[in-house]
Amino acid sequence: MVTIFEKFIKKFLKNLFKKKKHIKLGLYGPPNAGKTTLANKLCEDWLGEDMGKVTNMPHETREIQIKEQVHIKSGNKEISFNLVDTPGIATKIDYEEFLKFGMSEKKAKERAKEATKGVIDAIKWLDNMDAVVVVLDATKDPYSQVNITIIGNLQARNIPVLIVGNKIDLKKSKMKKVEAAFPQYHVVGISAKNGNNIDEFYESLFKVVG
Repeated sequence: MVTIFEKFIKKFLKNLFKKKKHIKLGLYGPPNAGKTTLANKLCEDWLGEDMGKVTNMPHETREIQIKEQVHIKSGNKEISFNLVDTPGIATKIDYEEFLKFGMSEKKAKERAKEATKGVIDAIKWLDNMDAVVVVLDATKDPYSQVNITIIGNLQARNIPVLIVGNKIDLKKSKMKKVEAAFPQYHVVGISAKNGNNIDEFYESLFKVVG
């Protein structure tokens, strides 16, 4: 049963988005979940260009990246927003993690320092977000400390959220587990790399921020 207060909040948020010409939409999630791959897909579909570099190395994105005035359409609806791709959130960043990729110890320590600053900046930027897409690797356990930290920060700020389970093209993906972990949010499974279910993603995005 929906309370009067919940109706008021829903109406308030709806009016808030109507008044804003360009909302700030943040992409959040753990390292290597596919945030930048999804950001690139969004920008390729609607702007004809990429957003950032994608590699297998964790914390490739170490600074906030912004693409302004992205306009997307679904049916007769349209959203205009500034897309904010953030560094992967981690509860611990060890420089030894980068040594596995052939980095020198000095370079690895610099990278770890940059990545740590990126995580701090990403959390700070939550205060500027109008809505957030949390990108998770659907092949991994959704009940991780990192995911709990991200969701906890979002709940504390009452930010509208869409959960994306990425990499559904892989056999190890378990979307039902992702859905069960976050019953309070709208969840959609996609492959940002291959474009699987991308239309459903856009429809879901409209439900959350439209």
